[in-house]
Amino acid sequence: MIAVAIVSILAAVAYPQYTSYVTRSRLAEATGTLSVTRVRMEQYFQDNRNYGASGCGVTMPTGDYFTYTCAWGSTSSNQSFVLTAAGKASAGMDGYAFTVNQDNLQRTTAFTDATVPVNCWLRRAGDTC
Repeated sequence: MIAVAIVSILAAVAYPQYTSYVTRSRLAEATGTLSVTRVRMEQYFQDNRNYGASGCGVTMPTGDYFTYTCAWGSTSSNQSFVLTAAGKASAGMDGYAFTVNQDNLQRTTAFTDATVPVNCWLRRAGDTC
């Protein structure tokens, strides 16, 4: 009976820590992919002097935990962009979204248990910029 009590206490502490770790590891996909895609957009701009004729000039990557989209920014057409990573509900990541633009302004626009939007990429609830 004592062993069951000890295991229960350990599980109550370990499980939330484990799920937090898994979530943080999945967030790395979004921030890493947005960073790489932003660099690809800048390379496209250097070659073409714009970010694409219709939509964005590079193919959006696919991810296991996030869906990636690109849109022109608020300035004149094809001279700015906003890349977005939105968490997939099927992967348990709904409620998380990140963006980056041509000026490398990184924003968290949705994050479970955190106050958003903020002008940085959060890694866990309670983080600050």
